Amino acid sequence: MSGEVFRMPFPDEVAPVEVVPYRAGWATGFTRLAVELGGALGPLALAVDHVGSTSVPGLAAKDCVDLQIRVAGPPQPATLVPPLAALGYRLRPEPWNRSETANGTVCPKLVFAPPVGAAVRRNVHVRAHGGPNARFALLFRDFLRADAEARDAWGAFKTRLSMSVSDLADYGQIKAPATVVLMRAAERWAATTGWRES
Repeated sequence: MSGEVFRMPFPDEVAPVEVVPYRAGWATGFTRLAVELGGALGPLALAVDHVGSTSVPGLAAKDCVDLQIRVAGPPQPATLVPPLAALGYRLRPEPWNRSETANGTVCPKLVFAPPVGAAVRRNVHVRAHGGPNARFALLFRDFLRADAEARDAWGAFKTRLSMSVSDLADYGQIKAPATVVLMRAAERWAATTGWRES
């Protein structure tokens, strides 16, 4: 693939950032997709989680379901791309979709875009089971599910941000430091409640 230029997002996904009120259909969409992905990956998928803002009832979000697939050890393209490509999923090639930092640790990951023309917008994140980045996604979800004040404040922040920033990359860069602050509160909540990822 040398010399090929990649853009984020894929051309068929280009759309302005729009944060919408919570939709119950996100949960049902996740359930259907989880069955499909779990069936395609079989024992490779140790868990399929609904993560991100659409996984939190009552939270405003972009209309794009985030799924996390936890696998044993660092995710390997050689074993994961063929079964997901058979369903139409496309491996995102950007460096920032191949690793991320969680709690100071650089963690490998893979991210797949949905099939072209998919009825449900979604991103599939593949992370190592027990890795700091998989824990981060689960803690984000569980904290916002448990704390209505934090959920509503996060939703209001994202809604206001989306009204002034229409570019997805800019939106993500502005949101990143706010996420750090949110996750500090989430870690305090986890320590106080004895939360553990499941």
